[in-house]
Amino acid sequence: MTTRPPLPPFTAETAAHKVRLAEDAWNSRDPDRVVQVYTTDTVWRNRAEFPVGHDAVHALLTGKWARELDYRLIKELWAFTEARIAVRFAYEWHDDSGQWFRSYGNENWQFTPEGLMARRHASINDLPISESARLFHWPLGRRPDGHASLTDLGL
Repeated sequence: MTTRPPLPPFTAETAAHKVRLAEDAWNSRDPDRVVQVYTTDTVWRNRAEFPVGHDAVHALLTGKWARELDYRLIKELWAFTEARIAVRFAYEWHDDSGQWFRSYGNENWQFTPEGLMARRHASINDLPISESARLFHWPLGRRPDGHASLTDLGL
């Protein structure tokens, strides 16, 4: 059986670490990498889409990153229990016309004892912004450790 530490039950430290690992994976914009942290029968609510299982999640992520160009994400731990984590996040991206957006949202995650995410419920809102209003300026990929958090940025 595959495990994805940190494993439940979570502490404040292990929950925050789990959130950062998820942020790093999503900032890779690699659906093959991201899907590996979910159960094969994972159940999602992502905006108005309801994918179930690796193939459906992979397809959702592939389409997402084909539309959401120059994607950069920051996640922040909001709350946790033994096997659940609540996250708030913001990410910046632009569409193929060059319009920039900051997308804000919340996610609720439920994990198996092996540390795989079985359920992910996300609510997301998109705010059009000017390029000059962008706050996430690191090179594509992992957010540098010294970069400001959502709280630090007033988001």
